[in-house]
Amino acid sequence: MQNVSVRVSVVSGWRRCSFSMICGILAAMALPPIHALPLLWISFPCLIWLLDGDESNKEAFNDGWWFGFGHFSLSFYWISHALLIDPLRFGYFVPIAVFGLSGFFGVFVGATALFARLIAQPKTSRVLTFALIWILFEWVRSWVFTGFPWNLIGSVWMPILPMIQFTAIVGTYGLGLLTVIVATIPVLLIQPSKLNQNFVVTIMVILAIIVTWGSFRLTNGSTNPVPDVRLRLVQPNIKQTLKWNNELRMIHLREHLNLTMSPGWDNVTDVIWSETAAPSFLEQDATVRQMLVEVTPHLGVLIVGAVRRTALGEVPFRIWNSLLAMTSNGKIVGTYDKAHLVPFGEYMPLSSLFVFNKITAGNIDFTPGTGSKTLILPRLPPVGPLICYEVIFSGAVVDQKNRPAWLLNLTNDGWYGISAGPYQHFAATRLRAVEEGLPLVRVANTGISAVIDPYGRVISKLSLGKRGIIDSYLPQPLSVISPFAKFGVLSSFIFWILTAFCDILLTWLFRNNS
Repeated sequence: MQNVSVRVSVVSGWRRCSFSMICGILAAMALPPIHALPLLWISFPCLIWLLDGDESNKEAFNDGWWFGFGHFSLSFYWISHALLIDPLRFGYFVPIAVFGLSGFFGVFVGATALFARLIAQPKTSRVLTFALIWILFEWVRSWVFTGFPWNLIGSVWMPILPMIQFTAIVGTYGLGLLTVIVATIPVLLIQPSKLNQNFVVTIMVILAIIVTWGSFRLTNGSTNPVPDVRLRLVQPNIKQTLKWNNELRMIHLREHLNLTMSPGWDNVTDVIWSETAAPSFLEQDATVRQMLVEVTPHLGVLIVGAVRRTALGEVPFRIWNSLLAMTSNGKIVGTYDKAHLVPFGEYMPLSSLFVFNKITAGNIDFTPGTGSKTLILPRLPPVGPLICYEVIFSGAVVDQKNRPAWLLNLTNDGWYGISAGPYQHFAATRLRAVEEGLPLVRVANTGISAVIDPYGRVISKLSLGKRGIIDSYLPQPLSVISPFAKFGVLSSFIFWILTAFCDILLTWLFRNNS
């Protein structure tokens, strides 16, 4: 391994750039849905060994950028599916969007490599320094330019359910910090010293404690149902290329109606449809609203994704991507407007610089809602609605002043096609359930629809690309609020600060023992 590290550090020219990019691709293969976790023990150490051979800050940034470019190119390739929904208008933009976005986010990894080289002079502490800076830039990625925290590195643990229980304490950023530390352990194994050995042993012990605690938490965690609630989730599997075809809108509506009324409907208390399932402006369309009344349970609600608009004649004209809850008498008793809109998808940032409109239907940008909100609906526990990718924002999915008893995510992953995108989206959804200690119901047009308990366990699921329904009970939330649910991202930063303290201590020990 010593020979490998030396040979990696001296690679030069285009081979160095290509090697770093390949390492980034390998790291992305540890993410959902592949979960090739062992590849992290190759990719991250190789990046650090590349940094060992850098003679300047520019070279360090360059190595990090190529790693990030490869990493995000594989992570974000599914964006091409959204642009190919209308290939004549947006097909030419595929390489610009995928590789341009990957190049932009590669800057975050380039900056990580640069600062790691500037700060981590004693090599013993560099794995901690590198991990700290990596997670710091993941957090920055969650808010800069409206934020896009897709595929956080902590999500690599999704197949190991005891491990992701740790997010209830430190959140996904905290789990990600531990992930990068563990991934860089081979760097220390090639430098035999008492300090390095003790460090590796300590990390292994911490991992064992976390997995043991997580297993105990799962073994003793119950998923008791909310009394007198039986949900029906409707997944029609309508392709995005057909969804907004004017001639097919009523056919799609009848598809929803037929699925809703399929056998077992008499036992259902509440029905949930996916994002933009309604084919028209529901508040102004009495005909469609009356059709929906026919499939709304007598004492329950139909929750449906729909586009809302301002009243006729109201100026300025605005539209919202919304969730509406309707009772069996046709009354709308709850509304939530999506607050975190998708740039280029639901609105055009810097529109004066571009010659095309947003990729969703219509020429008018959506208006953002007011933010996280808890809805009080008849005979249901208070619910925290989330539309589409609002669910990926760790620590920003509930109204802290009026905390809900469950989360509801309506989405239309038909934009992603049959790709890694829906699986990555679903992984983020499960992490939010564990972080908040709340059950989460997810209804997706093309999948993956599911009911998830507060421990991230999937109670019921309808796979990607399947047509059908899910009838399920609603799990109860945890009786005790988890540390992350109480303190949010601050919990991650407390763990970050503790790790930084250990980093400083290791640096001091290294200098005093050398």
